[in-house]
Amino acid sequence: QVQLVESGGGSVQAGGSLRLSCAASGRTFSNYAMGWFRQAPGKEREFVAAISRSGGSTYYADSVKGRFTISRDNAKNTMYLQTNSLKPEDTAVYYCAAKRAPMLADYTISGEKGYDSWGQGTQVTVSS
Repeated sequence: QVQLVESGGGSVQAGGSLRLSCAASGRTFSNYAMGWFRQAPGKEREFVAAISRSGGSTYYADSVKGRFTISRDNAKNTMYLQTNSLKPEDTAVYYCAAKRAPMLADYTISGEKGYDSWGQGTQVTVSS
């Protein structure tokens, strides 16, 4: 399995921005479909965004569409989540996830059970 480490979380005021990163190691990063999830206190982990192996396909939860942008740099083995116009309800621990995709498959995965590698999470706190 690929090892994942998130960074870039922090505390911001509503309307602010953060850029989260997910660094991968141990396997060929471009073989993996990737995703971001988040878990707020007392709530279940939820899907945020997904990106295909090549980066050519992306998919977003309705709650973040138009505010968040997922991207990846396969040469740097890193995935990103640019979060803009942050709201207090975006407060959560953000996790990145990976799933090895078959050759020639370039799809996104939105279901949590579709992933088999997870990072430790990075905290995002948005104050009003």
